[in-house]
Amino acid sequence: MRIIDAAAFTSERAWGALDVEAIDDATVRLHWTDEAYVWHVNDGPEVFVVLDGAVDMHTRLEGVESVTRLRPGSIFHAEPGDEHRAVPAPEARVLVVERRGSV
Repeated sequence: MRIIDAAAFTSERAWGALDVEAIDDATVRLHWTDEAYVWHVNDGPEVFVVLDGAVDMHTRLEGVESVTRLRPGSIFHAEPGDEHRAVPAPEARVLVVERRGSV
């Protein structure tokens, strides 16, 4: 057993991660960041939970971009093929559950 203080977690680089657990073919990772992630499309589903700070989640659907501010407790769920980009405001800690090796 272990207890992780997510609010105290930092990394030496943006999107640095602490591997919490691997469950079957999925990973549960705690990330810290103060920089935007690149636009991307996952090859599997992704669950993105803001634990601390805020994240502006940019999404594109049929070429139209929108932005939603995610605050602690907010959950973003992306299906395979959903184009998105996470931008911390100004820094954030997030829990990400996704397929092992997903990009």
